[in-house]
Amino acid sequence: MTTLRPIPRRRALFLVNPGARQGTASLHAVRELLARDLELIDVRWPGAGSVSDMIRARAGEAELVIIGGGDGTLNAAASGLFDTQLPLGVLPLGTANDFARTLAIPTDLAAAAGVIGSGTPRPIDLGEVNGHPFLNVASIGFSADLARELTQDAKRRFGVLGYAIVAARLLIQSRLFTAFIEHDGTVETVRTLQVSVGNGRHYGGGMTVEATATADDGKLDFYSLEVDHWWRLLALLPSLRRGTQGAWDDVRTFRTTEVVVRTSRPRPVNTDGELVTYTPAHFRIRPSAIRVYAPQVPAAPGLPVLALSPNPSPEGAA
Repeated sequence: MTTLRPIPRRRALFLVNPGARQGTASLHAVRELLARDLELIDVRWPGAGSVSDMIRARAGEAELVIIGGGDGTLNAAASGLFDTQLPLGVLPLGTANDFARTLAIPTDLAAAAGVIGSGTPRPIDLGEVNGHPFLNVASIGFSADLARELTQDAKRRFGVLGYAIVAARLLIQSRLFTAFIEHDGTVETVRTLQVSVGNGRHYGGGMTVEATATADDGKLDFYSLEVDHWWRLLALLPSLRRGTQGAWDDVRTFRTTEVVVRTSRPRPVNTDGELVTYTPAHFRIRPSAIRVYAPQVPAAPGLPVLALSPNPSPEGAA
């Protein structure tokens, strides 16, 4: 009689950023769901500056990496994921979870675990600026100032509302700056409040870089807010949320694969909520750079991401 051997479970490095907004939530039920299909290898969070090195060092132990955290957490892991080509499973535990929203990964943790356990990884692009990868959007100007001022304590206490509270204060103080934009054989000189270069669709806790953008289209979506007064930006806000700001006369937009932004003095560049480099900033796209467990059909622009589980776990609302 032939004895059937059990199919070995895939091994997954499992790490959670305790500094994420929901990073201290109990994940017992989620772990049980994942353990049906995977052998979890618990890894202590090494800190954002070391997470990519840790993934590279332990890549031989597993077939995938599961990370619990927000956009900054995932950004810190992007380099290691690219170098090892281990697919990524996302447990959205951050404040805005814009990368998860772009890929229609459900914010309900039980449903997100289901996508990892039974799904197939999709190839996803990475943006890059001065050698630093980004998943969502990189910005110079107002958003970089916001990233500098928005503390972890504010994000924990106020969530997405924290973005609005700090942004309102900064907006009144903001001033235009001169930027020199090189792309597709042209050089443009602009006076702008902010320039943004997007890989995915969503960023900044509810903003949309471009309504039709996806994280797997092989393109960067650029926009420049060339507004004269802060109250003009308030009028633009609904379009910025929908990703239709390109229809306005004082917003410059284009789609490309490479762009360089220079400024008269060095300005910080914000990638996925973290300040990582300064201008001059050389942006480019890395098509199909990493693989991520995500539903095969992205959510329609402007629609909320729905949980896929009929019985949401209480941890999903933590």
